[in-house]
Amino acid sequence: MLAPKKAKYRKWQSGRRGTKRLNTPETRGVTVAFGSHGLKALTQARVTSNQIEAARRALTRAGGKSAKIWIRIFPDRPFTRKAAEVGMGSGKGDVAGYVFDVRPGRVLFEIDGATDAVAREALRKAGTKLPITARIVVRN
Repeated sequence: MLAPKKAKYRKWQSGRRGTKRLNTPETRGVTVAFGSHGLKALTQARVTSNQIEAARRALTRAGGKSAKIWIRIFPDRPFTRKAAEVGMGSGKGDVAGYVFDVRPGRVLFEIDGATDAVAREALRKAGTKLPITARIVVRN
C-alpha cells in the first residue's frame, strides 16, 4: 500500500467532510498529462491506499504487458480509528491508514501503450474499485 515515508505530524485534524469546498471542482491535475487515456473523477470522496492499490492491480492486469501506467494521486492524509469495544473519550485513536481527498475533475490514473479498446476496458475495471464515479478521458 502507498504511505508516506515520513510525516511532520502523525495525526491530522479531521476537517469538515460534507462541505461545499470538497464539491468544488479541482483546479490541479485535471488534464491527461502523461498517457493517452485517463480516469477522471466526477464526484468527491476520500480514497484509501487500499483502494488505490486495488485499482492499480486491476489496471495492470487488464492493460497487458506493453501498457505504462501512471498513478496521479498519493495518499498522504492519515485517518485514525479507535480499537473495537473501546469507550468514548481518552483521546484520539491510532493511525489506521492513509487517504487522498479526491475532488471532482481530478485525473486519478493514466495509461499509455495499449490500444483504445484495451485502455478503456482497463480503466473501467479500475474505476469499479474506487468509491467515486469516474469517466474515461482521452488526451487531446
